[in-house]
Amino acid sequence: MSIFSTEVFKGKHALVTGATGGIGYETAKGLSAMGTDVTITGRKEDVLNDLKDEILKDVSDAKINIVVADLADASDREKLVQSAENSFGPVSLLVNSAGMTGGGVLEDLTQEELERVMHLNFTVPILLTQRLYDSMKKNKEGAIVNVSSLSGLRGTVGGTAYVGSKFALNGFTQSFALEAIEHNIRVNAVCPGFVDTKMGRDGIKSKGERHGRSFEEQLKIENESLPSGRISTPEDVANTILFLLTDAAENIVGEAVIISGGSLMR
Repeated sequence: MSIFSTEVFKGKHALVTGATGGIGYETAKGLSAMGTDVTITGRKEDVLNDLKDEILKDVSDAKINIVVADLADASDREKLVQSAENSFGPVSLLVNSAGMTGGGVLEDLTQEELERVMHLNFTVPILLTQRLYDSMKKNKEGAIVNVSSLSGLRGTVGGTAYVGSKFALNGFTQSFALEAIEHNIRVNAVCPGFVDTKMGRDGIKSKGERHGRSFEEQLKIENESLPSGRISTPEDVANTILFLLTDAAENIVGEAVIISGGSLMR
């Protein structure tokens, strides 16, 4: 059930990266339902087209711009920004949702894998945000949400690359928030625990394998370990992102909002 008005973001332009993943997918749907013109990007054109079709079923006059891009590539990032601005004008709402898992225990971690994870999860959001920052400053408005992780707040076995990248993303969020708020631009992060997405399910499967358990057994353990009794859904995370983008969150600055079913209390 939505608590958001269909007029909240009327006339604004949002850019959602990682829109082919569960969290980005649901966030893009929510933004469109709130009146936003949305540019969506990811590497899977078929999923982006499915997302556009799904949005248009619910919001027949929605304005959706699809850009297939690999954000790890500088030329693709520039193509994305140019297409977004040419389609709907300056971006005032940015959701950095693109990311990846990867790595392993330290003795198995290669430099190539470490750099690949750090580049997409940490460097790319910075460079894309930097590219859009000037227009936000000129217009004296903006809101940015970085999709981090509970793993950006505590370590995990085999998490050197992924956990390190999310700790770094939270550091960027806090540092940039101090700079951007002077220009009426708010920057925050969300830090989900396990989410019912492909990435989340893969993480649960890997954790189960380390302990000799099936995916189903490990999922049951994860659900039962939480005060809420379940891992988060993509909609749980998307709704928090949407709230942070609205003026209702105008005094929330540089925060890392945890969405984990109460896991930190156990």
